[in-house]
Amino acid sequence: MNKAMSPNLAERLDGIDAAPAQNTPQTPQAPSHTKAHAAGDEIVGLPGTLLDGASQAGTQTLLRGLAILEAAAAGVRDLRSFGAVLGTTRSTTHRLVSSLVQARYLRQVQGGYLLGPKLIELGTIALEQMPLTTVARTHLEALANATLDTIHLGVRDGDDVLYIDKIPGQRGLEMRSRVGHRMPLASTGIGKAMMLDLSPQSWRDLFEASRRTLAGVSFRPDHSLEPETFLKRMATYAAGGYTFDLEENEISIRCVAAPVRDASGAIVAALSVASTIPYMPLERMDELIPVVQREARAISQELGWRAPQPTTRRIRR
Repeated sequence: MNKAMSPNLAERLDGIDAAPAQNTPQTPQAPSHTKAHAAGDEIVGLPGTLLDGASQAGTQTLLRGLAILEAAAAGVRDLRSFGAVLGTTRSTTHRLVSSLVQARYLRQVQGGYLLGPKLIELGTIALEQMPLTTVARTHLEALANATLDTIHLGVRDGDDVLYIDKIPGQRGLEMRSRVGHRMPLASTGIGKAMMLDLSPQSWRDLFEASRRTLAGVSFRPDHSLEPETFLKRMATYAAGGYTFDLEENEISIRCVAAPVRDASGAIVAALSVASTIPYMPLERMDELIPVVQREARAISQELGWRAPQPTTRRIRR
């Protein structure tokens, strides 16, 4: 299996299975999915609902259905393995899986079951309802209030970073950056944060592209990096999950940046905290790394990203 299931999943299932059996009224087994349709008992009018009629049984069925989807996402493919994960009988497992297939949350293929097209539809709708700037804004404001510095949010557009949001700092400083402004990726901290998952050769190519684009511009600092120094720094940044801008883009301006990831784990944006050297000594930049990373992770989680989980998990038999 490629991925670990959510750690809360086992706790939820354990909570269901640990309920005392004695002195508890027996709830009749819910009718099959087909019979529920025939009798008009479907809950809330949704096709392929996972809920049974009774409240307690309905909650249990819902959680078990969600557990099956999480298990399928983690690599479980066959009925026996689904049953082992849930601790359910073969007949109960088959009923749940069949309902999910009928509702298109799962699809049956040779060799077992995979996640179905209904989840793609819902995921697309969820993304449309959560545009990046809307999701990120609260976290950018929190970062601005915590640091008093200028906050940027940017996305990659070819070899450039495109600034899509900015909160000016509270120290009376002004920077050239603005919403809609573009800069070469390798010349900015926020751009380099979107390069962290790339290969060293891609780092070199983007560095050379940046140098060609910015050759001779007046706002560049007098000192410039050599390629090998740039590559060494990128290796350090990639290992730490952050980037710095040490006056590589604008004279006297430094920044700390971190990547934003989507549900697939891909870097889709980055955010940064920027200020002038008096407010950005190296010691403070080091202190800001976890602060910036925290808000970047929070945005990532709202986009569906989850931190990698341990690969070992307990299977209930």
